[in-house]
Parts: sequence; C-alpha cells; structure tokens
Amino acid sequence: MGYFSIALDGPAGAGKSTVAKKLATKLGYIYVDTGAMYRAMALHFIRNGISAEDSGAIEAACETADVTITHQNGEQVVLLNGENVNGLIRTEEVSQMASISSANKQVRLKMVELQRQLAKQENVVMDGRDIGSYVLPDANVKVFLTASVEVRAKRRYDEQIAKGMECSLAEIEENIRERDYRDSHREFAPLVQAEDAVLMDNSDMTIEENVEKLYEMCMSAQN
Repeated sequence: MGYFSIALDGPAGAGKSTVAKKLATKLGYIYVDTGAMYRAMALHFIRNGISAEDSGAIEAACETADVTITHQNGEQVVLLNGENVNGLIRTEEVSQMASISSANKQVRLKMVELQRQLAKQENVVMDGRDIGSYVLPDANVKVFLTASVEVRAKRRYDEQIAKGMECSLAEIEENIRERDYRDSHREFAPLVQAEDAVLMDNSDMTIEENVEKLYEMCMSAQN
C-alpha cells in the first residue's frame, strides 16, 4: 500500500499553507510546508551575507545547509542545520530572498529531493508552486488554489497587522504582483497549474469552506 499524497499549488497569498495545515490535521496526514523549507534556505543565505543576485555563492551555500521538517507536539518545526527557525522565516526580507533564490536550479533540486523523500515515508499534504506539476507528478489529489491579487494582498496585510508588524497594503500588493510574475516566468519548474489539477478560486470562500471542499475531494479520491 503506497502513501497518499495531496498537492496544493498556487500563487503567494492564496492561503495554501493555512488550508493545507487544517486539511492535514483533519485527514491525520503530515503537512509539508515547502515554502518554509525555501524560506529556511533563504535565511541561511542572508546569514551568510549572500546577495540574491549571486547565483554562484547561492549554489555553494546549498551544500552547507541542511533543511528538514519534523513534527513536535503536532506542530511542524523547520530545522536549519538542526536549529528550529520557525520564528525567523516569516519576515519580508526572507520572503523576497526566498522568491529570488528559489528560482535557482540547484536550490530547487536540493529541496525537491528532500520533499520526494518525505512523500515516500508518510501520507502528506504538500503545498507550493510546482508540487503537482513537478515535485509530486503522481499525487493522488492535485489542486491549484488562487484568489485575486487584491484579496491576497489584503489577507497578507491583515496577517501582518495582527502580528503587530508595520506594513503598507499598496507595497504588499506590488510585491505579490512581482512574485506572481517571477514565479510564473522562471525557466525551471515555474508556478503553473498541472494539467490534471482542479482549479479552485477561493476569493469568496472562508478557510473552513475551502478545507471542507478539499476534504470531500480527498475522500472521494480514496474511495
């Protein structure tokens, strides 16, 4: 009996990680936040004073970074060289570095290898940009989650304000547009809806409605 895998793709701010986490809990599966893995790698580059444009240094630094995901007390913990970096990888600086450095082929190959290993060992819900199209092409359920740029920016803005962070809605919207363009235009494993993925626009859905709909899809795929 092979393991069951669910691939959730979509652009920045579509609520993938929130939905994926809740879905995994409901199914009793492991949630693999691929974005957090790229963010941990980005933090490694920032700590080493590497510029996002220096692809040579980025490729060399890949070799000195070990990024893994474990689960402690039901919560996902991202480890960078053995250190829990959960609290350090959600800044705007890390987001930007992750978006640029994740276009580097060596960075992606290193991560993909790790992600495929996880899917061979557990039932997983994995979210990212190219899970259904590239990382797990044989996933049992594939969904492409999206929402309008305005809705996505507002969600990100509300999230940061709730955390007491200062931010500008216009700036976040601009960043999201830039990321969409960059993620969908990169040469290697771009953000793309897999041919066999279901498109789901959740602009007008609550998180709960979204999770419920995905849960029903998983149940019918299992039967």
